[in-house]
Amino acid sequence: MTEADPPIAPPEATAAPRRSWLVRSIRAISIDQWRAIDAETQWAPRRGFDWTVLVILAVACLSLTLQEYWGDRSTFARWFTRDRADQYWELKSFVWWTGWRVFGYLLLPMLVVALLPGHRLRDYYVSLRGFFRHLPIYLLLFALIFVPVIIASRTDEFRDTYPFYRLANRSTFDLVTWELMYAAQFLSLEFFFRGFLLEGLRRHFGSGAIFVMIVPYCMIHYGKPMTETLGAIGAGVILGTLAMRTRSIWGGVLIHVAVAVTMDVMALQACPAWPRHCS
Repeated sequence: MTEADPPIAPPEATAAPRRSWLVRSIRAISIDQWRAIDAETQWAPRRGFDWTVLVILAVACLSLTLQEYWGDRSTFARWFTRDRADQYWELKSFVWWTGWRVFGYLLLPMLVVALLPGHRLRDYYVSLRGFFRHLPIYLLLFALIFVPVIIASRTDEFRDTYPFYRLANRSTFDLVTWELMYAAQFLSLEFFFRGFLLEGLRRHFGSGAIFVMIVPYCMIHYGKPMTETLGAIGAGVILGTLAMRTRSIWGGVLIHVAVAVTMDVMALQACPAWPRHCS
């Protein structure tokens, strides 16, 4: 080595800045955001007993229980005799399924918010203002999710699961009706998990409300492919953080609907031509 040659840095010296950059980046989109949420939170006064947490979590339990026992398509099949001549009987069973999700995830929580003293529905992240301002973030998230969805769509487990409505390949009416119901379900779901639970618990848990919400959100994915259920944990944290920072659920609605439609379209490409339905 000549005197003009620069000293060669050891591998540890070059690796450390890279690790430091990665740590700072992860921290910037996680811990720093949660601290910002906590800083913006108007914490509940620590005096007496506050019924808000009890009401929010009790309603969440009631909503999920009603959907599990009364809102399933198997309940529809038990309560309503199938008419073999009715070609839309299965679609009607999904109307039942969707209706219970809209009731349990949207209408019931909205009624509770309206009845809770000091709570206003507009504070529960239903504003579009934060959504439009942060739209590029959600478009980037969809771009990151798109490739894994394409890869997953090639697996048998994926094709055995989607689309939920197995007659979606019968006609444009079937497909469009199903996707509209699916979208209504996702809108309701986002309000429940990213609006009702997060804002309802925020004054007591701050950013910790995200991790309270994650538990039931992960559990509603049971029965789906394991990779999707595990992915719901990370997705729930990200969407919950964004909802609390932007004060809007609409980005989550956009992501969910866009991903769901993409998954159904990918799955339908593997479906046989009608009159054979998706297997």
